[in-house]
Amino acid sequence: MRVATDIGGTFTDLVCLEFNEKTGKPTGVNVAKSDTTPSNFEEGILDTIKKADLDLKSVDFFAHGTTVVINALTERKGAVTALITTKGFRDVLEIARCNRPDLFNFNFIKQPPFVPRYLRFEVEERMNYKGEAIKELNTSTLMSIVNTCKEENVSSIAICLLHAYKNPSHEILLIEKLSKLYPEVEIIASYQVTREWREYERTSSTVLSGYVLPIAKKYLNDLEEKLYDKGLKNAPYIMQSNGGITTINDVRANPITMVESGPASGVFGAIALGKVINKKDLIVLDIGGTTAKCALVENGQVKITTNYKIEHSRTKAGYPIQTPVIDIVEIGNGGGSIAWIDEGGKMHVGPKSSGAMPGPAAYGRGGQNLTTTDANIITGRIHPEYFLGGELKPDYKSIDAAVKPLCKVMNGSKEDIAKGIIRVANANMINALKLISVNKGHDPRDFTMIVIGGGGAMHGADLARELQVSELIIPLHAGVFSAFGMLMSDIRRDYIRTNVITLVDQQKHIIQSTFSEMENEAISSFNPDNYELKDIKFTYYTDLRYAGQEHYVKVLLTDFSINTSLENIIEHFHKEHKKQYSFELDAPVELVNFHLVAEVEVEKPDFPTIKKTDRKVEDAIFSEQDVDFDDLGKHKTPFYHRHLLEPGMTIQGPAIIAEKATTTVVTPVHKVDIDKYGNLILTLQNIK
Repeated sequence: MRVATDIGGTFTDLVCLEFNEKTGKPTGVNVAKSDTTPSNFEEGILDTIKKADLDLKSVDFFAHGTTVVINALTERKGAVTALITTKGFRDVLEIARCNRPDLFNFNFIKQPPFVPRYLRFEVEERMNYKGEAIKELNTSTLMSIVNTCKEENVSSIAICLLHAYKNPSHEILLIEKLSKLYPEVEIIASYQVTREWREYERTSSTVLSGYVLPIAKKYLNDLEEKLYDKGLKNAPYIMQSNGGITTINDVRANPITMVESGPASGVFGAIALGKVINKKDLIVLDIGGTTAKCALVENGQVKITTNYKIEHSRTKAGYPIQTPVIDIVEIGNGGGSIAWIDEGGKMHVGPKSSGAMPGPAAYGRGGQNLTTTDANIITGRIHPEYFLGGELKPDYKSIDAAVKPLCKVMNGSKEDIAKGIIRVANANMINALKLISVNKGHDPRDFTMIVIGGGGAMHGADLARELQVSELIIPLHAGVFSAFGMLMSDIRRDYIRTNVITLVDQQKHIIQSTFSEMENEAISSFNPDNYELKDIKFTYYTDLRYAGQEHYVKVLLTDFSINTSLENIIEHFHKEHKKQYSFELDAPVELVNFHLVAEVEVEKPDFPTIKKTDRKVEDAIFSEQDVDFDDLGKHKTPFYHRHLLEPGMTIQGPAIIAEKATTTVVTPVHKVDIDKYGNLILTLQNIK
């Protein structure tokens, strides 16, 4: 048995694959969904295990993705953290970049740092940009710093010294001294988080990792202990933001790598599915209860970036985190997103969410605000028997009470308000999808869209129609697909190191030696997990720019070896730069960052195929009722059980296809075909 669990903002998902011991082929899929339990996250996981009736003693592989890190950051529920930095750089964290995210928006808000000034300390030391010590570390003030930290109940200390990305020896010495003086505190240094330059970004990343370190460690320890108590034999793997899994010990040392673990797994699951069905150019959209996430996959590859920020908006610069994260756009729009009206009378949906408690008004748990889920119920798109997997009947009285204030302000009917909410939610998601496609020079019509998450199939057809995407795929078990994606991920660790050099033949030996050092570092890190060199696959990237530029472009070195031609690398860079920025220059090219990806391949299950019987498509219909498709009109619509649909079947819209974890809306202008893997493939019949 192989199991994966994913904690979202609203729901916790579980996927279990059972295998035939003789053939090694999957024989069945078991899924479960339960409310996320923010006060005690691991309880939500145990709830799904109980619902799925799993015996953990039979589980050979357990992977886990969680929102515990991002929630601790956004809700400010991390540890009291102190910062130790080089003398003269105490205020780097507060000065930040001094730029408005939206140049002409004067509603800019200066966000406070996670560490107040009285908990930011300085030590005398200095490295130059080459990593040479020009002033040795003076630790005479450490005892005073420790005493202050104890008085202020500090439980985590972040260390970020100048140019430590180049030479971390002073940070290593500082950790050794502090560990002896203050053994009960958690300590993390910048070289353990990032070896990339930029003082503010490095400091912010280290502080945020320190801020979540105690809470993440406790969570991972509790999770591991409870899983072992339930019979799990092998240590669980943890999903990272870079799309790979890693050992629980690795994440305990630097928990910030989990900041976007859930969305990453869904994208990589879609990539794995794309390989099976021969679709390499994808737009992946994951709509959950709280947020919608989207990413673009080109030729089977998704971009990895370290230019990641949390809480970034038009009025907030956000907080940078220099950790490898898949290039994803995330907005506060999901099934639980609350509809509200501003002072000017304009309707908005999100970013505030009703969560799992009290949840949408339809839950009947005291929720007084109308949400996207409630709007889909009003329009008839969700069947009462399949609401929350059939565990709950919609509370129509609560829906009516929640919609009344909106009807009064907007002077419209309940149905008008519901359609308006869906339109606004869809418009928000269209804008997000354009950010990863049109705004970056990609035509959505050249891509296949894969929608996942509990809300993905509800909105996918409308979004595909708006973007004129001709093919939309809803995978089997789309509602829990992020968890499924973890079963398709390899163990991955990224090593990034800044060393600015001009790409000329005289510097070629530096490229070779730097990558060799990084390889040795990777091999050493895998040794405790009993992986050897023969198990590790290396992939080489470089961040390149024209001399004098601020930004750079990531270039894959497909044939990196001792004989690699610098001319080929430069030519590849010219092409990538022109693709992204529409021009190229006749100027020297600089290498800024070395990026090594070290992966250990994990045995992955095949996508199970669906057996065919003599069943007819009409046998899957269980209901027929009116459904409002907005501009496409109200139609008498058949409702289908998805588990009764088989390969080769075709359904002409309008139709609603219901399953345990989600509902697929098929508009009147879409046709559905079911392939051998049980995927629903929606194609537009009339593109206007």
